[in-house]
Amino acid sequence: MSGHSKWNNIKHKKEKTDSQRAKIFTKFGREMQIAIKEGGSADPAANSRLKDIIAKAKANNVPNDNIERILKKAAGEGGASYENIVYEGYGPNGVAVIVETLTDNRNRTAADMRHYFDKYGSALGQTGCVSWQFARKGIIVIDKEDIDEEALMLAAMEAGAADITDEDEVFEIVTATEDLSAVRDALSEAGYTFITAEEQMIPSTYVELTSEEDLKRMGLLLEKLEESDDVQDVWHNCENIED
Repeated sequence: MSGHSKWNNIKHKKEKTDSQRAKIFTKFGREMQIAIKEGGSADPAANSRLKDIIAKAKANNVPNDNIERILKKAAGEGGASYENIVYEGYGPNGVAVIVETLTDNRNRTAADMRHYFDKYGSALGQTGCVSWQFARKGIIVIDKEDIDEEALMLAAMEAGAADITDEDEVFEIVTATEDLSAVRDALSEAGYTFITAEEQMIPSTYVELTSEEDLKRMGLLLEKLEESDDVQDVWHNCENIED
């Protein structure tokens, strides 16, 4: 498994959130609305999923004031009703792609996904066609600067982390999805701050694109998917793409 590729993808996602803040706020608003509806509470102390989304928003540099406004809006009555739909498909040269969406119009979203995949030399597949190549994990990324690796490792393992690795300029902590909240909270209480702390789909194997045309098409596909208001997350196993 290529930790370097994982970190590049995380870093690139963070850079995009900084330049597309309005879209990020919209997407977190949708996630919070779903969490409140399914969890039956707008109180993060009583709704663990909502608590996780708020932590994810903070890790993406969403200010507390904005989170409060998003939370109040998401807790309000009325408005659109969103559902989660996951699309799976193949990018150029068989790259596995998973697209997680929240939509208030499944016909529109399905048409958009089909259009994007078809336009850039890719193809949508059936549910399960590529997800077997991924495992959902909790990933916590911490900047290495001024961090004692041994102390961090001890704190992470005591909190229930599965693994910690040195990935160039960061430490990457891996947890089971059910342990992510506990590990994140324990490390936060210990004074650590995070670049990101969220669930991710981690590929078991990676595909390297060698054709310039394939690289261009893959990059454009990811760009269009990330620009869509309906898309929450995009996961893929292309090792050498700068998405």
